[in-house]
Amino acid sequence: MKNKWLCLFFSLGLVVQGGFAQENPVKMWYDEPSDDWMKSLPIGNGRLSGMVFGGVEKEKVAFNEITLWSGQQDAGQEKPFGKEALRNIQQLFLDGKLEEGNAQASEQLVGVPNSFGTHVPFGDIELAFAQGNRTVENYIRTLNLAKGIASVSYRQDGVTYNREYFCSNPANVLVIRLSASEKGKQNFEVGLNVLRKSAVTTDKNTISFSGQVDFPTFGPGGVHFYGGIKVLAEGGSIRQNKESLSVENADEVVLIADLRTDFVPGDMEEMTSSALNGAEKKGFDTLKQEHETDFGRLFNRVALSLGEGKNEMATDERLKLLKEGNEDPDLIALFFQYGRYLLISASRENSPLPANLQGIWNDNLACNMQWSCDYHLDINTQQNYWAANVCNLSECNVPLFDYIGALAEAGTKTAKTVYGCEGWVAHTMANVWGFTAPGWGTGWGLHPTGGAWLASHLWDYYRFTNDEVFLLRAYPVLKQSALFFLDYMIEDPNSGYLMTGPSTSPENAFLLDGKQLSLSMMPTCDRVIVYEILNACQNASELLQVDEEFRGRVIDAIDRLPPFKIGKYGQVQEWQEDYEEAVPNHRHTSHLLALYPYSQISLDDTPELAKAAAVSIDRRLNAADWEDVEWSRANMINFFARLKDSKKAYGSVLGLINELSRENMLTISPKGIAGAPTDIFVFDGNEAGTAGIAEMLLQSHEEYAELLPCLPEEWSSGSYKGLCARGGFQIDLSWNDKAVKHALVTAKVNNTLKLKLPERTGHEKYYKNKKQIDPILLPYGIVRIDLQKGDIFEVTYD
Repeated sequence: MKNKWLCLFFSLGLVVQGGFAQENPVKMWYDEPSDDWMKSLPIGNGRLSGMVFGGVEKEKVAFNEITLWSGQQDAGQEKPFGKEALRNIQQLFLDGKLEEGNAQASEQLVGVPNSFGTHVPFGDIELAFAQGNRTVENYIRTLNLAKGIASVSYRQDGVTYNREYFCSNPANVLVIRLSASEKGKQNFEVGLNVLRKSAVTTDKNTISFSGQVDFPTFGPGGVHFYGGIKVLAEGGSIRQNKESLSVENADEVVLIADLRTDFVPGDMEEMTSSALNGAEKKGFDTLKQEHETDFGRLFNRVALSLGEGKNEMATDERLKLLKEGNEDPDLIALFFQYGRYLLISASRENSPLPANLQGIWNDNLACNMQWSCDYHLDINTQQNYWAANVCNLSECNVPLFDYIGALAEAGTKTAKTVYGCEGWVAHTMANVWGFTAPGWGTGWGLHPTGGAWLASHLWDYYRFTNDEVFLLRAYPVLKQSALFFLDYMIEDPNSGYLMTGPSTSPENAFLLDGKQLSLSMMPTCDRVIVYEILNACQNASELLQVDEEFRGRVIDAIDRLPPFKIGKYGQVQEWQEDYEEAVPNHRHTSHLLALYPYSQISLDDTPELAKAAAVSIDRRLNAADWEDVEWSRANMINFFARLKDSKKAYGSVLGLINELSRENMLTISPKGIAGAPTDIFVFDGNEAGTAGIAEMLLQSHEEYAELLPCLPEEWSSGSYKGLCARGGFQIDLSWNDKAVKHALVTAKVNNTLKLKLPERTGHEKYYKNKKQIDPILLPYGIVRIDLQKGDIFEVTYD
């Protein structure tokens, strides 16, 4: 199978930034093995993943690969509709015939999920150990976030056993080493518990397996796969069984595993063999050293201290105490760093796909839900990457940008077939097979701004880096998205405004004459996203000095977009009309994208709208049985950070960790929401939560960077190093009693820095490259200074 959609459009020209040693060990640890997937520890290299259980009698590592997908390419995913039919149905809505328009759209503007597919889990690598005295002492299971290494240690029958686990990006394999304090103590059987139908064979010291994904829940088709586990023993012997290998009396054992699919072109068997043999030649010490260097290069760019913690306690015990009301600011800093760790583990420059609904891991639950383990474009995939730029992990964007390029290619056909429009479009649900059609239910699936929302990440990356070489490559994707909306929108004769639609405000509905409807013209989230794409194109074309005529069309369209409206309750309206919400406790708040991640609503520029946004949030949170899930709670952290409500932002941080995370701090969609039969891991909560904590400490969405904009009392003293601000700046900061002690800004590009300092008493001194200076002081405590790449600007207080 050749993957038509795999592409490498965006190779980022990044400057490798140095790291530093973390002040305290950044690790999670537990004093017993895991008996549940949600207690196991994740490792990954952006392609391969493992969940380490750490069992004594039987070890299990849930093993997977990012391209292990069911489904297949499908030429019939769209129902042909066309421009004339589009204009006719739009006219129904403009004429006020919403019920008739909803009925027609629900029949005709839907996609066909013939072979949509889903990401699926492969299965487990299992180690069954010979039994001795069952008494186990000094057990500890650890995940070192800075090194990207999980480990297990315990004492049994007078012998100390140690294991180390990591997924190496340089070697492109999963590695496990087992050692002991005495020689000849490694006795165990290596086998597989495979969830996919596979042929498993052994040859000398290698287990090989192959098959094809067969998961008909979301249609026919699936990738072929091939993989192997190489078992390398020092001392003792390896006995070959039919589908397993037995290690007997070895001193030390190293397992090297790989798994490939034909989603990526090439000979799977040859690529697997090459990876396993290459890793074997390097040896464990070199593999570990290369992995630690590679992982630390990214992780160690950022350090965060929010106060004292309870490091001497196991992580699950700390979580219990936090839930009981005991403060542990260091645990919150650990949660923040865990989000960075997970993003590094899930999304690397050479990853064939971006992080999906479960990153690169898979609990075998999400893929069995009606919502699949795919790419949701109505907030989830976007949240996966909210932390990348501000948390100094820009390289982690690369697979997302490649995927956006693939969507743009596939979405050109959807734009033409469904809407009769130029440009490209993608909706709510996307897969790896080029599915960009509307969803198969209009209430959630007719969301034509989903692809544009995702594409706006290209512009935000530019805003953080000022990388015009990247912008030159990204601009055509942004332009084609804008061209779709310029062709798709229609003028409302009653107001003169341009309107999208019919479309939904994900995944909500409103009441009209007592009936529940989902579709309308230009729901507020559409207005927000269309403006963002058009504005990005206007600015990009000016920066690149291209497309003057097109830019004029864009500017004219921006001027004709409807304004935001404040409704009868003082809220930001979710729709153009002030409809009553059909589901007042709904988890989606897509109309507030203008507040975050965008800045179309802000305390500085639109204070009345910011106040209305706060009302919208309060109404949603205070509705009976608010649908509180991991991504919606993480969303609230960012909303309250932008509103500078530190008490509520901090409360949402606690809510995310205490109520919507499990023992291994992975975030969950809890049992009972959206039909979930049990807690289900979803990656976005970890990432959006990390972004929210960063947003409380540093903001740069205005024309300046602001230090400590939303600092809660509980973090009255602390420090961070390496957070990034738009404009190409990296910032280190320390504070005490909520007052800045020292700020250091490093310019990564030539640019003018505008820095807003918190109000405080005391005398500040300014330095540029260690020389005391007098910068320009602007109103509202903003400092302005021109910097060249590599310049360092410092502020210190007496």
